[in-house]
Amino acid sequence: MAKTDNINTQHHSLPPVVYRNTRVLVLGSLPGRASLAAQAYYAHPRNHFWRIFGVLLEEPDLAERSYAQRLRVFKRHHIGLWDVVGQAQRQGSLDQNLKNITPNPLAELLPQLPQLEAIAFNGQTAARIGQRQLSATFLKSIAFYIMPSTSPANTMLFTEKVAAWKVLIKC
Repeated sequence: MAKTDNINTQHHSLPPVVYRNTRVLVLGSLPGRASLAAQAYYAHPRNHFWRIFGVLLEEPDLAERSYAQRLRVFKRHHIGLWDVVGQAQRQGSLDQNLKNITPNPLAELLPQLPQLEAIAFNGQTAARIGQRQLSATFLKSIAFYIMPSTSPANTMLFTEKVAAWKVLIKC
């Protein structure tokens, strides 16, 4: 995406990365400019996502691996990725700039994941939009967590983010 995008720039989500045996689904809001350009989740070099999961999964070099290798690690650990927003207008990459949101069809995807045990929302915006899409019955039948955003815009210390995300290891 060009750095000069304006509020009318329409952004589209990446396809879900899920497997029939997905046990944990991490849901972000909508990929930022770097991720959309790379067509890869959490591609911004300052985003802590891959470093956090490197610690959690005891794969310390995960962030340095190719995107395909990272996804193979996630498949091995039964972790899926997607976003709650299917498309929206946004200037820049900040969630606070999302406008005219069309959600992704979470309610259609989740029944296809029979082993799903937990959903982790990556940040407050993802949680707010995602929870609106899921029925109360579904939310009661599965664990869900609102995690601190891994975005560089979230100034929480890396060690604090890791500590918060560790709850997923039990899933």
